[in-house]
Amino acid sequence: MKIFDSHFHIIDFDFPIIENQGYIPPSYVASDYQKETADLNVQGGAIVSGSFQGFDQDYLLKALKQMGSTFCGVTQLPFTVTDDEVLNLHNKGVRALRFNIKRGGSEALSKLDYFARRVYDLAGWHSELYIDAKELPEIASTIERLPAISIDHLGLSEEGLPHLLRLVDKGIRVKATGFGRVQFNIQNVLKSIYDVNPDALMFGTDLPSTRAKRPFEYGDIELIQQLFDEQAAEKILYTNAYQWYFK
Repeated sequence: MKIFDSHFHIIDFDFPIIENQGYIPPSYVASDYQKETADLNVQGGAIVSGSFQGFDQDYLLKALKQMGSTFCGVTQLPFTVTDDEVLNLHNKGVRALRFNIKRGGSEALSKLDYFARRVYDLAGWHSELYIDAKELPEIASTIERLPAISIDHLGLSEEGLPHLLRLVDKGIRVKATGFGRVQFNIQNVLKSIYDVNPDALMFGTDLPSTRAKRPFEYGDIELIQQLFDEQAAEKILYTNAYQWYFK
């Protein structure tokens, strides 16, 4: 079954890398990713900027050029970015803005409402939140009014699941990623999200799984294939994310 990898990182030390919370990631360039996923039938994906990359765009543009036109970028930007800069990034394959609430390195959450609307109106970008779902009630009223939002890593916490499901019911998407980061019953969370909105889940490898207790493994894909019928698995592993990024 083909895969659209909705969430992975390229880490290239030819470009600025910022120590984040005492952490420096390993090198993981495009050829490392291609080698590690050679047997997975990855047909496209989204390269996501990490906290340790701050607002650097050069690493991302290089990686997009290397990965090809079926891949796109998810970047971090200051809200002072000009319209021309956003449109230039769009023309080079960037398709989304990331707010990294968990780790920092991105624009502040206070700018979410203004900034998410601005990049959507300007370039059709959606915005992605790396946030523990238990914190969602504080911003739920803002998020549910925004045009296009996704949440990383299944919302990270079981405590946050009811809040996450309420937003899924309102059209928020969820990355089925980082299975090795979370401490809850993944099968239950996947099923719960799918039952609320079959279009919501978007699989990603989260490679190279920086700071995860367990890195990505092929069993993460098999889990989805065992849990869902073929049509549902295809939506989660490919169609939902492909349409989200390339519609």
